[in-house]
Amino acid sequence: MIRTLLRRVTGWLWRAALGFVVLSVLLVLLFRQAPVFGSMVMVERKVHSWLAREPIDLQHRWRPWESLSDHAKLAVIAAEDQRFLDHHGFDLVEIRRAWEASRNGGRLRGASTLSQQTAKNLFLWSGRSWVRKGLEAWFTLLIELIWPKQRILEVYLNIAEWDSGVFGLEAAAQHYFGVSAGRLGPHQASRLAAILPDPRGRDAARPSSEVVQRSAWIRRQMRNLGGTAYLDRL
Repeated sequence: MIRTLLRRVTGWLWRAALGFVVLSVLLVLLFRQAPVFGSMVMVERKVHSWLAREPIDLQHRWRPWESLSDHAKLAVIAAEDQRFLDHHGFDLVEIRRAWEASRNGGRLRGASTLSQQTAKNLFLWSGRSWVRKGLEAWFTLLIELIWPKQRILEVYLNIAEWDSGVFGLEAAAQHYFGVSAGRLGPHQASRLAAILPDPRGRDAARPSSEVVQRSAWIRRQMRNLGGTAYLDRL
C-alpha cells in the first residue's frame, strides 16, 4: 500500500512539474510578441496596498520599442548590465566579483543582469529565497532562448519600477519630467537609470548628490559604449 501511495505521489509530482514547464514555456512564447500590460511585481504592490489598507494608484502604459528613447535604452544598459550583449542571461564576471567581495568581508552586492531582472519582475515575486532564485534562473534561461535581446530590453523598460506605483518608462517620464518616453534626453535618461537600484528611495526630478554623481558616471559609460549607435547591435 505504501509503495502504491509513493507511486501515486511521484506521478502527481511529475505531472505538476511537466505542467509547470509547459505553462512557463507558453507564457514566454506569448510575451515574445504580445504587449505586456502588467507584471507580478505590479500585482504584489497592489495586494500589499490592499492588505495595508493604503490604496495605491498604479501608473503604467505600454510603449513599443520605437516609442522609447534611445538614450533611455542605452542609459539602462550602461547602468545595469554593460555585458548585456555578451552573456546568455547570467554575467559570470559580475557573479565571480560579487562572490569574491563577499568572501573578503565586503557587502554582498547584486549581480543580476537585465535578463534576470526582467524574468523576476514579470513572472515572480520579491524576496531572496532559494526557490525564487531557482525559478528566476529558469525563466531567465527561457527568455534568453526564446526572445531576442531587443525584446528583453523592451519588456524591461516597460515593467521596471521607477517610484512607488510608477511602472515602465512612459509612466516614469511623465511622472518625473512631464514628457513622453520617446522624448527623454541623455540627462533625463541617465537620471532615471541612476535611481533604479532604489527607485522608491531616490528621485530623478530632485536628485540627491549621489544620484547626480551616478547619472554623470552613466553618461560617461554611454559614451564609452559608442553612444546610441550601440543599439544597432541589438
